[in-house]
Amino acid sequence: IGGGGIGENGRISGRARSRERAVAAASTGSGGGWWGRRGGEGARAEAKEARAAAQEAFFELEETQRELQLAVETVRAAEEGPAAQRALAELPAISGRVEQVTVNYLGALDAYNLDSETLDATSAARAKRMLEDARGQLGSARAELGDYLRRLQPMVEHAEQQLVRVTPAVEQAKRALLAASNALDAVRGAGLRADDLAARLAELAPELGRLNEGAARHGVAATLRRADEVRQRAEAIAADAAQLPERAHELDRRVASLRTRIQALETKASSVPPALSELRRRFSTACWQDLQHVPEQVAETGRAAERKLAEAARARDEQRWADATAAIGTVRALLETADGSVLAVNDRLRLLNEVQHDPTREVERTRFALRDAQRLAMAGRTSPDPRHAGPLDEAVVRVDRAVAALEAAGRHPDYWHFLTELAAVRDTAARVVDMIREDMGGHQH
Repeated sequence: IGGGGIGENGRISGRARSRERAVAAASTGSGGGWWGRRGGEGARAEAKEARAAAQEAFFELEETQRELQLAVETVRAAEEGPAAQRALAELPAISGRVEQVTVNYLGALDAYNLDSETLDATSAARAKRMLEDARGQLGSARAELGDYLRRLQPMVEHAEQQLVRVTPAVEQAKRALLAASNALDAVRGAGLRADDLAARLAELAPELGRLNEGAARHGVAATLRRADEVRQRAEAIAADAAQLPERAHELDRRVASLRTRIQALETKASSVPPALSELRRRFSTACWQDLQHVPEQVAETGRAAERKLAEAARARDEQRWADATAAIGTVRALLETADGSVLAVNDRLRLLNEVQHDPTREVERTRFALRDAQRLAMAGRTSPDPRHAGPLDEAVVRVDRAVAALEAAGRHPDYWHFLTELAAVRDTAARVVDMIREDMGGHQH
């Protein structure tokens, strides 16, 4: 406060100079010449007593300033609310008044040399009045500081409660960082580089530096947030490091499994040419023409899967975990596509064999689905809803048309068109059933 208290940097400024002057004045002797004892001895003694009293008042003010300095630093570190801001906003004006009181006190000390044996009684009396006035100002300043300190006390107590939380939070963050570092060392000791984890840990170094700077610089709330974030991130690094050996093992297992699947694909693919040959020999072109490129597609997909699996294995060896995982995902998608193509050819042959042997089974299955939908459409009604009846009537016509086309085809019917038409009819029936049930559910609510 001002020249004798808390400055902008939080230090007690000007106090050393004041103390030196005060102590020097108090310790200096009174002199001893015969000429210095004529008449002024009594007045000078009284002035010295006034000086000693002023000095004591100054020391008391200084003690209050130190107490206030600690309180202000505590509030600044931990309190961010409007009440604290308003209270701290009063400090500059109080500092200015205390500064002026300190200046006045120093001026009173310097105005007369009370240790001079030539000081006359009039000057000694004037010095006494000045020092008594300075003592009164110092007392008033101390009272003002005391009142301000009392008003600040509830905030100080709350701030101290907040500050109590800081040390454990920071210690937890530091322990988490140490655990992450140890986990990283253990992983590296097992032959895994874990470069990404090391980079994530290095990112926390500046945050640790800010935590070490303390709440006094960054504030309690910010420090608590930073400590919690550092702890969480460090714990995540430690957890990832602990999982890394298992992750590497899992990647090895998946690479081996996919290699086996690629080999199995070669065996499955060998069934495609004979199946296509039988389709071409026994059924019309429309039944198989969309499948004729499956052998080339499966072969190329298998080669692409092999290349991508080699990339995955290479990324695993280089410990590029994300790249290895992505490549494995691509291999799996390629194999699923190839397996689907092989299955499509074999399923086509099976379905066509079944319908060629007995077309009526598929027709009965489809008509059964339509009758179910029609019964549901008439439930509780004398006539169906046109939204339901229209699609179902059209579906009945499609079934009749598909059966007629099959019977009229002669030696080479398009069984595949027949099957897809009936499947489409069943889909229509299912959509109508869903629509009816949605309507029924809406009416119930």
